[in-house]
Amino acid sequence: MQKRPSAVIAAAALEAAEGLAAVAFGAYVGVETAVGAAVDPMSGIGVTLLALAGGIGMLACARGILRAEPWSRAPTVLTQLFALPVAWSLWQSDQPFYAVPLGVVAVLALITVLSPPSTAWLVQDRELDDEDDEDATADVNDTGTATGGAKGAGREVKVGEPVQGGKGAQAAKGGKGAGNAKGGKGAGGGKGSPAAKSPKSPKSANGPKGGKSA
Repeated sequence: MQKRPSAVIAAAALEAAEGLAAVAFGAYVGVETAVGAAVDPMSGIGVTLLALAGGIGMLACARGILRAEPWSRAPTVLTQLFALPVAWSLWQSDQPFYAVPLGVVAVLALITVLSPPSTAWLVQDRELDDEDDEDATADVNDTGTATGGAKGAGREVKVGEPVQGGKGAQAAKGGKGAGNAKGGKGAGGGKGSPAAKSPKSPKSANGPKGGKSA
């Protein structure tokens, strides 16, 4: 972000001065009401609360102007538009000591906050920063997508490679089933079954040893 323009610093200072004056006035009226010096205590309480709330709001707007917060511009302008009728009313009430400073500060604050440098600081620079952030986010997303695609392509190549030393190859080269087929004790590859021993041929039917033939 660029350096703060002098108009921005002046607008924030004027808004902060009005905020401090409002807080001080609210505190004074509150003390007068508390000690019983106020003519109408209820009105004194209301003025105290409004002055304190308004002063705190103006201080927040001054801080927002310095921090280039776009929302701080509209409340600052509304504050000055409200301060001008009050200054005119004080002038008509023969209170120039309050009317003149308030009117001068309000006019200067309007000029500075609506000046081109302040407008660029609060609006245009903020929009450019948002666009830069969006571009940076898009670049990061594109980089992540490209990296993920490269990794996915690597995985596809690995999947397509032939599997070496797999169980299927072992089975094809000579698994246990082949071994059984070559030298197992199966009927085809086992030792030949011994031939059935033929019974000894009986001696020729002769008569009893030493017997004479009939």
